[in-house]
Amino acid sequence: MKNGGSSSLPHIGELQNSLGIELVSMGQGECKVKVQVSENHLNKGGVAHGGLHATLLDTAMGGAVVSSLDKEEWCATAQLDISYINAAKNECTLLCTGTMIRRGRSLAHVRGEVRNQDSELIALGRGTWGIWDGRPKHLK
Repeated sequence: MKNGGSSSLPHIGELQNSLGIELVSMGQGECKVKVQVSENHLNKGGVAHGGLHATLLDTAMGGAVVSSLDKEEWCATAQLDISYINAAKNECTLLCTGTMIRRGRSLAHVRGEVRNQDSELIALGRGTWGIWDGRPKHLK
């Protein structure tokens, strides 16, 4: 990490925007995002769909890695494991924190957690991100 991490403005993509996910903070190997659970997020059981948790974790954990990248580097999720601990109910606020555990030249190991507004643990994530020099050819 030659320059202390990415100095570009944090970015939330269209998928996250469509789900109502908001960026809270991003920098120095950590990223936080949040969402207010609505009826659109609920599964047939009446609680937040696990895909919402997965998207929160992938976004925050990836953001933690992005915050460590040099300007010319790129990254992508290589592996993401999720443990669903408690159900998230309609109208609760979920805060997801991604933290980089270790970063090497070509891999970063990251952990994440999703908690509700009462700090109850909802889900845990653990993952690996690949890192390489330059943007992928299809994005140039």
